[in-house]
Amino acid sequence: MSLTRNESLSKVCKELMLKEPYYGLFLVMTEKEWSEEIPTAGVAKHNINYKLRINPEFWDTLSLDHRIGLTKHEMLHLAFFHPLMRDSFQDAKLFNIAADIEINQYIEDQYLPEGGLNLESFPGITLPPKAGTRAYYDILSQQQDNQTLQNLMDAMDQGQPQSEDGLNNPNHDWKEFDNMGEAEKRLLKTQMEYQMKELAEEVKKSRGSVPGEIKELIDNFTAFEEAKFDWRGYIRRFVGRSVKVYTKKLRRKFNKRFEDNPGLKIKQKKHILVAIDTSGSVSTDELKEFFSEVHHMHKTGCDVTVVQCDTAISDIRPYKKSNKIELHGRGGTSFEPVVEYYDANQKNYTCLIYFTDGEAPAPAKPKGHILWVLSSRSEINNKLPGQIIKLN
Repeated sequence: MSLTRNESLSKVCKELMLKEPYYGLFLVMTEKEWSEEIPTAGVAKHNINYKLRINPEFWDTLSLDHRIGLTKHEMLHLAFFHPLMRDSFQDAKLFNIAADIEINQYIEDQYLPEGGLNLESFPGITLPPKAGTRAYYDILSQQQDNQTLQNLMDAMDQGQPQSEDGLNNPNHDWKEFDNMGEAEKRLLKTQMEYQMKELAEEVKKSRGSVPGEIKELIDNFTAFEEAKFDWRGYIRRFVGRSVKVYTKKLRRKFNKRFEDNPGLKIKQKKHILVAIDTSGSVSTDELKEFFSEVHHMHKTGCDVTVVQCDTAISDIRPYKKSNKIELHGRGGTSFEPVVEYYDANQKNYTCLIYFTDGEAPAPAKPKGHILWVLSSRSEINNKLPGQIIKLN
């Protein structure tokens, strides 16, 4: 008895879960849609998310192995953020080819059709392994007189697939992604990064292995750079004596420093309120720069509470390295909500440190200490009240 299309798609999910749990789970959690509007298959924008669209008649022509290869191919495009990158390249066709060469290296030969794009697809052009889409694009752009490359690009112009089963078709229909605004792209990319990390954690819980290429991708967008500012020195000099005091009873040890309170240890602790500007004008790279500095600030031993704000406060929580960072906001910019919150709760905090691109009217001067930290891409806004530094 033959399987229905939905049953055959479920079978692919199960097979991929057994062979490569990460990509199997990725496929299971991705919304899927049968569509006759596309010739083969591809990922498409779906609200502030994505979905996998598959032409049902095309699907029927594929073997099980090629169905597995097809779905993994599309998941890899998402994992490498290719749909969000293409509009930054001058030649969309050449980018599509370079992107397919990159990801097909992570698909076993048995799952790829004959003629699938790879490092040997263009005789006379040397493509180094796992060099990345940008490197392949740059190399191919200088070799456009290569006959094989010319033939492929001509076929793409005519909408022709490059293998009999149509699986190797670098004509990706990503126009919906190309037409997204930068703020919307940043939001979707951040959401995709978060989902990829969640998938990796789920696979680890089930004692499955996370592919090396995925580990590398996750490391790239979660790694903290070296601190660009001496937070320990700043906190000692600028914040000074404004600290919270904690007491701790000791069982046997007599504390000579406090003879009136034997067995009592007094510890000073700084509690810093850190504001992150999550407005649409702040780029993903700037946000990574900000959170990297917050991480190093926390390493000095301070308690850190992070407040996210665009035109209004959207999230307040203690900072912990183990916490998953989920961004909120991405609208306009106003500094007033955080300053008002700081003034109302000043007794709880040593100082306010505000990370921003500085692109908003200056707020009223707060009652307590404030340091403005501008991103490395920002212009100095001298109207901001308090001390200002710029990350370099």
